[in-house]
Amino acid sequence: MVQIQTARSGRAELSRVPYLPGLDGLRALAVVAVMVYHANHAWLSGGFLGVEVFFVISGYLITLLLVGEYERDRRVDLRSFWFRRFRRLLPAVFVMLSGLAVYMAIFHPRPQGQTRGDFLAGIFYGSNWYQILVGQGYTAGEAFAPLRHLWSLAVEEQFYLLWPLVMMLILARASTRLPRVALWLFGVSVTIALAVGVLYASGDIAVKCSSEAMHGYWTIFGRCVNINEALYLGTFSRAGGLMMGAAFAMVWRPVAILRGPLRDKGRQLDLLAGGGLAVIALLMWKLTLSERGTEFGIRFDPWLFRGGFFLTGIATVLVIAAATHQLAATGTLLGNPLLRWIGTRSYGLYLYHWPIYQIIREFAGVPLSVGQFVLAMAIALPITEASYRFIETPIRKGRLREVLSEANSTNPTSRVQRRNLTVIIVSVAGLTATAVYSFAVADNLCVGDVACSIAAGHATDTTAPPATVAVTASPTLPGATTPDAASTSTSTTIDVATLPPLAIGESVMLGAKADLEAGGLHVDAEESRSGTQAAELLEQYRAAGTIGRTVVIQSGTNGSVSSETYDRMMAALPQADTPTVVFLTIKAPTDWATKNNERIRALPARYPWVTIADWETASAGTKLCKDGIHIACNGVEPAMFYSNLIFDAIGRPELKYELTPPST
Repeated sequence: MVQIQTARSGRAELSRVPYLPGLDGLRALAVVAVMVYHANHAWLSGGFLGVEVFFVISGYLITLLLVGEYERDRRVDLRSFWFRRFRRLLPAVFVMLSGLAVYMAIFHPRPQGQTRGDFLAGIFYGSNWYQILVGQGYTAGEAFAPLRHLWSLAVEEQFYLLWPLVMMLILARASTRLPRVALWLFGVSVTIALAVGVLYASGDIAVKCSSEAMHGYWTIFGRCVNINEALYLGTFSRAGGLMMGAAFAMVWRPVAILRGPLRDKGRQLDLLAGGGLAVIALLMWKLTLSERGTEFGIRFDPWLFRGGFFLTGIATVLVIAAATHQLAATGTLLGNPLLRWIGTRSYGLYLYHWPIYQIIREFAGVPLSVGQFVLAMAIALPITEASYRFIETPIRKGRLREVLSEANSTNPTSRVQRRNLTVIIVSVAGLTATAVYSFAVADNLCVGDVACSIAAGHATDTTAPPATVAVTASPTLPGATTPDAASTSTSTTIDVATLPPLAIGESVMLGAKADLEAGGLHVDAEESRSGTQAAELLEQYRAAGTIGRTVVIQSGTNGSVSSETYDRMMAALPQADTPTVVFLTIKAPTDWATKNNERIRALPARYPWVTIADWETASAGTKLCKDGIHIACNGVEPAMFYSNLIFDAIGRPELKYELTPPST
């Protein structure tokens, strides 16, 4: 019997969205690039562009599904669409958030008070906007930030909420003119790219905004917002890839393509896909998100914001065209079993890898070693597989209801299953409730060892070192003089011989402020201070006549400092007025540290009254923080070690600590 195909059934067949293994392979490449980048930026500086690839794929597939549903049923069932999306995405997110909350409550409780907002933003898919407002994008380091990666999932979820509403209007008014709509959507993508390029803030941007350092910042609701971070994280500024994928879906339906003139163009599409993959690989290799600026702060990559995202989107569309053409080889190559396995689990891999990285390294921005990366993968892969098999797939396919129904039957096996299921549910609920309560009552404390120690230093300021140690040297060491009241009065004459040694530095010196002041120094140290700022500060001290006979300087940790800037510092420190000037070298795992140290070590040849205290070499004798820079994370010894290096250089007795005996 011959089946007669009606217009409706033909339309339904053309609108069908088949399984496309090539897209799973493309997802696999994207998520691997992101995971490598998150592990160590030096391995793949532009690996974060994998997120843009995800955005284009999502825009393509979601629009394809909506167009197909409308052409098949002449309507879009919003409730069903949103339910499918939530069922696909939310369970794994809630499991990850619950597991992380339990881990932090038991093993890492200190940052709880500072991550409440991250958890709430993650639950409600607003992480990107939350991070923009609080300044916790990817360029923010030091803190324990286990949910920073959720920004991209927030962008996608917001797209899933809004885009079906837009598509309903488009399909109701222009369902027969989708190619023209595609041109409009492509124009929107171009407009977004142009707007991002215009709004991008070039040059050095201070790590923290202030009245003197507002370049690269907007003020919104009384908060400083980093412009480039907002462009990177914002839903609208990152919608270009989503719109490009959506535009392509309106002109490239896999089943319909095989019935048109492009059905025999598989080889040509393979060549385009090869070019697209090459462009993506080149961009990932060459581009970067940001790097330290010339003097201070952060400099974002202009090529990224002025065309990098757009080119990534174009290249991704070329790959999608071939990967979805059933007669092209690209789909077969990308759809091989290994990439297909990774691609089908890409959501879980993305979801779980970042918290595991953070648990291993503790500080955001600290690169993983190869060994740590292998360890992270050994943890992430089985967790991802378990999530995929026992959480994501059963809930997505509605099998969880079957398990519950089976457990509620009366046979003996079901009673055992019901008992086991009850134990699991009660245990998980109890642990989660305990973790939630722990987060709710946690104090709002600082995040990160360096920040906490610096905050403690500000709180105690000139008080004695921590109570766990006893200082055998007196608070004011022999030979030190303390300015009397006359030196701080309105008198215009200051005897510089009575002024204590002046120490100018950055956050490293700030970690030893209490010890240095106990040794009789006046310490002016500040986080993220640049070389130019240090030079300006010395000029201000000189103009006020408040520089004594000895000055100690450490400058160069936060960015490259030119020889001219070091000369500017020395211009404020003539030998006749300041016969003892000590420069400390710097210790930092950065590309500018070596050059800065070369310039510092060259100073005595031009300024004979300069002495070098080699902190870069001496720091090997103490335990630094995990960032390889700061001294405030491992008890009092590193700060004491740092202080004594300075005391030796200026000829003052060292501080010696003895453990305080326990009280009886």
